[in-house]
Amino acid sequence: MRVLVLGGTGEARDLAARLVERGDDVVSSLAGRVSAPALPVGEVRTGGFGGVDGLATYVDGSFDHVVDATHPFAARITEHAVRACALADVPLVRLQRPGWSRHPLALSFTWVDDVAAARVAAEGLGVRPFLTTGRQQLETFAAWDDRRVLARVVDPPDWAVPASWEVLRARGPYAYADEHDLLESRAVDVLLTKDSGGSLTEAKLRAAHDLDVPVVVVRRPPVPEGVPLVESVDDVLGALTAKRA
Repeated sequence: MRVLVLGGTGEARDLAARLVERGDDVVSSLAGRVSAPALPVGEVRTGGFGGVDGLATYVDGSFDHVVDATHPFAARITEHAVRACALADVPLVRLQRPGWSRHPLALSFTWVDDVAAARVAAEGLGVRPFLTTGRQQLETFAAWDDRRVLARVVDPPDWAVPASWEVLRARGPYAYADEHDLLESRAVDVLLTKDSGGSLTEAKLRAAHDLDVPVVVVRRPPVPEGVPLVESVDDVLGALTAKRA
């Protein structure tokens, strides 16, 4: 079976490795938005496809299945994959790790629909925020130029952040003890994050809870209707095995 994996996540890398191990022909596609990404095994392509039509042309006649294993907030890529696979008549499955709505602490979080709403909510909760919402929407918080903001990103911001900010460059996983020390040493009094889910960045939620730091979480965008949604690599392999049979 020839499979296109729209990747960039740990689950996508795990899936590529499992598919190669069982003898499938795999191409992993990375958007190229992160410098020095962790690369999966097998063939890798980087960059866009030129929109829906470009992706449909790339997939048509070349792949038996497409797995969208992109980040839970990569809504535009997911939308393009849905439309392109429909045009090319190629089956699509969405692999998306479970979110934090089922986290034991979820009821204590302040849930909002977007990053702008997260900014508004946080302004009523604290004055020393810890931003872990990602680099691309960091400028949403530019008005906080008089606050001691701690922001953590993988790649540096592409704009001049206020002088009062501290920007940390790091990539998970993050240990609980380190997260606890970070929040405590910077006197963080509100944490902002997205519902990314998974274990790589979950420790900050527990550390915040133990330090009585309120947490604002941006909800995930919905998965388009009609797209098969699975939460584990094993579920994807089961679906593809059924297709091959």
